[in-house]
Amino acid sequence: MYDEPYRWVEAVTNRRQYLDDQFSKGSPVVATSYAEGILFLTFSHGTPKLYEIYDRIGLGGMGHPADLEKLRFSILDMAHVEGFQRSPSDVTGSRLVKYGLAPAIKQAFEEIFKAPYICKILLAELGTTPHEDRYITINYDGTFEEGTDCAVLGSTQEIEKKMVEYYKAHRPSSPSDFQTVAETAARMWATGALLQRQTESSEPDDNEQADSATSKTAEFSEDAIQDCLRETLAEKTLECAILEREAPGSSKYRTLSAEETHACLPHLYPTPKQ
Repeated sequence: MYDEPYRWVEAVTNRRQYLDDQFSKGSPVVATSYAEGILFLTFSHGTPKLYEIYDRIGLGGMGHPADLEKLRFSILDMAHVEGFQRSPSDVTGSRLVKYGLAPAIKQAFEEIFKAPYICKILLAELGTTPHEDRYITINYDGTFEEGTDCAVLGSTQEIEKKMVEYYKAHRPSSPSDFQTVAETAARMWATGALLQRQTESSEPDDNEQADSATSKTAEFSEDAIQDCLRETLAEKTLECAILEREAPGSSKYRTLSAEETHACLPHLYPTPKQ
C-alpha cells in the first residue's frame, strides 16, 4: 500500500498531523541562562519532565511519558559509554543529539509501519560562562536546532518562536538576580501556554489559518499571564531544575525543592492566612 513514493509522502503527512494533535495540550518547557547557571522550568501532572543526563547536561521533554523515558535511557547509556571510553569532556549535547537521539527519532518517524516517538526534547549544556551555554531542541521528526541564551519546547514551531521573541523583549537586565530570571522564565512559559489555548480555541480549517491565529497575539497582558500561571499551579506541579556553574563536584544538575520554587516565585502562591 505504501510502496509508492507518493503514498509514503501521504503517510508521513498524516503522521505529522497526528503528532501535532498530540502536542496541542502539552506543557511547554523553558530553559534559560543566567549568571550562575541554567534554569529549567515547566509544569507537570506529577510525572517528571526534567532530568539530569551527564554532569553538565540537562534534559527537558514534552510528549508521551513512556517515549520520553525510553529516549532518556538511551541517551543516558550513550553518555556514560562515551564518558567511560573517551573522557567526560567528550560527552557533549551536540554529539549525543547528532549521533544518538536525532537519528533514532528520525528513523522511527519515517518507518510508517511502526509507531513514531510522541516526544520533543530539549538538551542544555552548561558552559563556563553564560555565553558558552549551548541548547539543542529536537522535533518529533528528528530535525534539531542549536542555539544559545535560551531554548523552549511548545506545541508548534510558531509558538516556540513567539516564546523566544517574548524572552528577547523581556530579557532580565540583571542576569545575576535568580528571582527575576525565574519570573521571566515563568512568564515565557505562560505565553506559550496561552498561545496553545488560543490556537486550539480558534479551530482553524487549515494549517495556514492556524499559523495566522497563533501570530495574532504575540503579547499578553500581565494579568492574563499571572492568571494562567495560577490556574495551572492549581492543577499541576511547578517543576524547576538548575545546572549550577559553581557547584562542587562534577555533577552540576539539581532539582529545586518546593520551598525554593516558592521563594523565587512567591506571587504565584496564595498568602497563608494569619
